[in-house]
Amino acid sequence: MAVFRLRGEGFTLIELLLVVALTTVLVGIAVPVGGAAIDDLRTAAAARYLAGRIAASRMDAISRSRAVALRFQPSLPDYQFGAFVDGNGNGVRSTEIVAGVDAPVGSPRRLSDDFSNVHFGLEIGMPDVDGVRNASADGVRIGTPRILTVSPDGTASSGTLYLQGRRAQYAVRVLGATGRTRVLKYDTGARTWIAR
Repeated sequence: MAVFRLRGEGFTLIELLLVVALTTVLVGIAVPVGGAAIDDLRTAAAARYLAGRIAASRMDAISRSRAVALRFQPSLPDYQFGAFVDGNGNGVRSTEIVAGVDAPVGSPRRLSDDFSNVHFGLEIGMPDVDGVRNASADGVRIGTPRILTVSPDGTASSGTLYLQGRRAQYAVRVLGATGRTRVLKYDTGARTWIAR
């Protein structure tokens, strides 16, 4: 029995099922890959934003000839951070922030305000940027008072800020002698931090 098709009759049931099956497979592959890429982009953007805030504080300190600091304060569900200017020439201090001597510059922010699903943190067991196995999930590692101070000469407190997305892990490393920052990403395949 010969089957003839005229132009414009449409598709057979088998052809339609094949197209639906292929579409389902392609969507099933693309969604997880796309989700991981979006998470990586969002976490990288948060890291660059923090590096930019530190650079802006450095420029502000130089132009004011006064120390400027970013204070990271624990606040549920994550840290909030804000800039403060030294009011009496002895550096930015927690007690002087509370007393109103060191004045805020702008309002405090949280990473989640601008970057959903990104927070300060480092996965337990993952090595930090110095290669030491991590035993704490705390992502703010800039000293006990959690104040990153930039001096009028451009130097800064040394330390590292770790940012976690759903899957991505980034770090903003502050180099104290120059006040410069480096953005690093943890490469899970190579098990090492790489510059971004």
